[in-house]
Amino acid sequence: MSAAAKLAVLLLAHGTPDTVAEIPEYLKNVVSGRALPQAVIEEIQHRYALIGKSPLTEWTLRQADLLRAALDLPVYVGMRNWKPYIADAVRAMRADGITEAVAICLAPQNSRTSVGLYRRAAYAEAGADLRLHFIDAWAEHPRLIDAFATRLRPIWLAACTETGAKIPVLFTAHSVPCRTVQTPVAEPARAATIQPTTSTNEVGPVRPTQPERSYAMPASAPQGPDPYATESKRTAALVAAQLEADGLSAHDWCFAFQSQGASGGPWIGPTVEETLQALRDAGHAGVVLQPIGFLCDHVEILYDIDIAFQQQAHRIGLRLWRPESLNASPLLIEALADLARTGLLQLAATPAALTSTQA
Repeated sequence: MSAAAKLAVLLLAHGTPDTVAEIPEYLKNVVSGRALPQAVIEEIQHRYALIGKSPLTEWTLRQADLLRAALDLPVYVGMRNWKPYIADAVRAMRADGITEAVAICLAPQNSRTSVGLYRRAAYAEAGADLRLHFIDAWAEHPRLIDAFATRLRPIWLAACTETGAKIPVLFTAHSVPCRTVQTPVAEPARAATIQPTTSTNEVGPVRPTQPERSYAMPASAPQGPDPYATESKRTAALVAAQLEADGLSAHDWCFAFQSQGASGGPWIGPTVEETLQALRDAGHAGVVLQPIGFLCDHVEILYDIDIAFQQQAHRIGLRLWRPESLNASPLLIEALADLARTGLLQLAATPAALTSTQA
C-alpha cells in the first residue's frame, strides 16, 4: 500500500425497492431479466404492502454511518438489485479518488453463486485504478456470533421462564435453489460435537495496524463445493454454543431454510414450515426462531417470520418468539470494523498485480 493511498470500505447488500410500484422492475433485477408469472409479482407486492416498506436500505445506510464513525474512513454502500447499485457506488468511489478499498458482502455465509454476482459487479467497475479486497465469507467471525447470541439469550430465557419448559431454538437462513449447491459439502470435523440432534426438520484514520481481535479470514473464492449450507449451520452451532452455560444443549436447537422462492425447481431444506409442524408434533409448546443469515430487518423477517410463520404457528398451537434483528448492533459494527481493518492489512500485503486479477 503506497503512502498516497486513499482508503475506503464498500458494503454490499441485496437491495430493496422503495415503493410497491417498483417491485416489478426490482424483481427483474433479482432474476436477471427472466419473466416471472404475474401471480408471483402480485404476491410479492402484497407482502411488501402488508409491512409498509422494507427497511433494508435504511438499515444498511445506518450500518455504514456507524462503521464510518468507528473507522474514520469513507464507507460506501452498493446494492446488487436496487439503488444505490454496486456499479454506481464503485463509480462514486473512483470519482472521489479512492485507490484501495475493502468490500464486505453483508451476507456472512458465502454462496458463490450469489455472492459471486456481488464480486463480479464490484470488480467490473473498479478498473485498474481502484484496488479491491473482497470479503465474501465471515460466517464464524467471533463478534458476529456474539451479536446473534446477545440478541437470542434474553428472548430464549424469557420464553423458557414464561412457559415453565425448555423452549427449542430454530435457527434459519435463506434457502437457495438446489442447483447452486448440488455437490455435497462435508461438515467440518470441529463442528461435530455441537451439531443439533433434531433433524426434522463499532480511532483515527485507519492504516494497516494489528486488529484488536485476531480473526483469520478464509481465502477468497475457495474452490470446491459451494459452502453455503455448511457455513449457515456452522454460524448456528457457534451461536448455540454461546448459550450452553444458560442451559441450551445440543438437543435443544435445530436448523431450517426459509423463504424458498417461486422461480421453479427445488430449493434446499428442510423448510421452516415443516420444522414448525415437527416441533409441535414432538410436544413442544413454543419455539424461538432466530434467523442467522440476515443482518437487519427486511421482508424475509417482517413478513415471512413475523406474519406468515406466526400465523402458521398460531394455527397449529405453537407459540413463536423472534429475537430483535442485529440492525445497528454495536457488536455487528465491531465485526465489520475488524473485517475492514484485517482486509486493509491483507490488501497492503498483496501485490497490485494480484488484486487486479481477483475478478
